[in-house]
Amino acid sequence: MDIFSVFTMVGGLALFLYGMSVMGDGLSRASGGRLEKILERLTSSTGKGVLLGAGVTAVIQSSSATTVMVVGFVNSGIMTLERAVGIIMGANIGTTITSWILSLSGLQGDSFFVKMLKPSSFSPILAIVGVGLLLFAKKDKKKDAGSILIGFAVLMFGMETMSGAVKPLADVPEFTNLFLMFENPVLGMVAGAVLTAIIQSSSASVGILQALCVTGAVSYGSAIPIIMGQNIGTCVTALISAIGAKKNAKRTAFVHLYFNLIGTVVFMLLFYALNAFLHFGFLGQSASVAGIAVVHTLFNVFATLLWLPFHNVLVKLAKLTVRDRADEDRFAEKTLAGLAMLDDRFLENPAFAMAQCREACSNMAGVTIEALDAAISLLENYDETHLALVKESENIVDKYEDRLGTYLVQVAKNEMQLRDSHTLSVLLHSIGDIERISDHAVNIGYAAKEIYDKNLVFSEAAVGELEVFSSAVKEVVRISMEAMKDEDLALALEVEPLEEVIDDLSDEMRKRHIDRLREGRCTIELGFILTDLTTSYKRIADHCSNIAVCMIQAENDAFGRHEYLHSLKEEDNQQFHEKFRKYKERYALPERIKGTPKVDMRSRMRPAEAAQ
Repeated sequence: MDIFSVFTMVGGLALFLYGMSVMGDGLSRASGGRLEKILERLTSSTGKGVLLGAGVTAVIQSSSATTVMVVGFVNSGIMTLERAVGIIMGANIGTTITSWILSLSGLQGDSFFVKMLKPSSFSPILAIVGVGLLLFAKKDKKKDAGSILIGFAVLMFGMETMSGAVKPLADVPEFTNLFLMFENPVLGMVAGAVLTAIIQSSSASVGILQALCVTGAVSYGSAIPIIMGQNIGTCVTALISAIGAKKNAKRTAFVHLYFNLIGTVVFMLLFYALNAFLHFGFLGQSASVAGIAVVHTLFNVFATLLWLPFHNVLVKLAKLTVRDRADEDRFAEKTLAGLAMLDDRFLENPAFAMAQCREACSNMAGVTIEALDAAISLLENYDETHLALVKESENIVDKYEDRLGTYLVQVAKNEMQLRDSHTLSVLLHSIGDIERISDHAVNIGYAAKEIYDKNLVFSEAAVGELEVFSSAVKEVVRISMEAMKDEDLALALEVEPLEEVIDDLSDEMRKRHIDRLREGRCTIELGFILTDLTTSYKRIADHCSNIAVCMIQAENDAFGRHEYLHSLKEEDNQQFHEKFRKYKERYALPERIKGTPKVDMRSRMRPAEAAQ
């Protein structure tokens, strides 16, 4: 294996990971709630999941491909970790079909039907269909389907490229003799695991072992440990596919690893314990091609029967391996609680369904507020783990927006009371603004990271002004979210005056920054970051204004948004101007002080002790 083969293998790995990403994104966009229902029915119990996994793997002849797809489903949020366990168990049984096919003299892979069942044969067809859909289809659903097909094809091409790069090793005598050198059960397991990890296919490594059996040089005593190790080595593919994926996707890969690893250990202990008393005579006999298939099948059936009553233990082990922090647990609980309440069975009762939507939207707003508060706090006390929480919360808000939007459209198809109709209109328009606020929270977090990483220094005046600005933004978000949650029209009327104050704050801070820049008390680089922050703050206030105006407009259908905003600022609108003056005084910037000292923001932004 030369350096060019190494390059080919690395290129195959890159294609594999990219295909995994494309397929997962396509599945996430195209699901629309339908794929989840299908998988929920097919995997409503672990037993059904086992049958599904075995059936799919028997068709595509690759447990690695099935497991990778399951990791993609879990990563996209289409399938839960608990429902994935049964499919993974079944995939290990289904993969034995390859060894049985290879054990039949007339079906050595020459048949057209057998060839067409292999991913290497139908992947090019999927790629052609996918490219056609992506280039010529006009509907988004068809384009999403094209992305899924292309992603799967690229993933399979990546797997084939990796396998092909190391396939020549099978013809090297020194390589194949490794199967014969390990009479010790532990060493045999290690050899099988390492070789299968390199080849990236337990079916391929079992096939090589079956080919070696024709020589009569491989005994059952050396073949059995190697087969056990091959089942462990095949887990590498799923572990690779989980690189860069979300936590539950990583846990799915570890479920696959623990299933095979612990199953192998238990099987080996029982087998050699019995051998100590019964002295199995067949261990010294030459293994046959069919015998290898039998051992391969018996182990996987044994492991499945062993774990089937204890499948929840696999989930717990995976969660212990890939842990959640306390804050992430809280976010996850909010997500599950918020999405679980949007049950399709409630659609028959629109009033109750709308109550569920209001509660879910309230949870969505709560996650957004926490994300924004955490992001702003990073400006003073930077912590990498807290930035990760801000980004995770933004992903959660995205899930809320997708599910709530779909559910609200379904609710809208039913007849409902005028009040519920107004609420539906407000929620349908507001969830997009809430999601955009969470996006800006992430932008603020990245600005804090840049300040910390570059050891930038703000003037004391700029720090004081930013604190005032941050307080105003947090209040306008709180007011708008509470108004939407409680359907409080009076509270909604407080938003626009405060939004006007925030606009003025943004303009004034930019003017003061220019003055400090001219006096040499600030830098252009700091100016870029300050501009990004003020822009994010201003746009957050704009989205809060959209929510409040939508509420008011739903109550007063006689005017539109621009007409309402124009009427607010007329001179005779005393109520608006009084509220404006109130917020103007509350959030007045500190007096300008010339020659104010600089403040080392990085010294103020030390990682929290809990993260150390």
